[in-house]
Amino acid sequence: MDMPFEIVDHTADIGIVARGKDLNELFVNAAVGMLYLLVGTGGSKQVFKRRIELIAGDAETLLVEWLNELLYVLDAERLLLTEFNVTVEDGKLQADCYGENIDNRRCKLRREIKAATYHDLKIENRGGVCSAKIIFDI
Repeated sequence: MDMPFEIVDHTADIGIVARGKDLNELFVNAAVGMLYLLVGTGGSKQVFKRRIELIAGDAETLLVEWLNELLYVLDAERLLLTEFNVTVEDGKLQADCYGENIDNRRCKLRREIKAATYHDLKIENRGGVCSAKIIFDI
């Protein structure tokens, strides 16, 4: 099965190209791609549910805010969110996220990601596939 994202090289940073059949799936796959960069493919227990709601003026801003919110929850609250049900509509995001508290014995971060950036960010829809290249500041 193909990955719903690909890793791209970028000078001093790292990025992904995420894809989905619509914005909802694109946002999920962008989060999955970012998590792959952070922790790899290791499984996480789905111990709790967390609701995230965001509003932004456009889809690109909403995507960056979504990914940065996940990074904030990871860093500040030590919660690893790994499964997502996302709805994006009219500049609003609602997501039910599932995950667990970070257990340093089971989960080792592969790298630190400081933030998702706006560098070269553009959401495109070609042939029924939404895609976005996202560069992360590491």
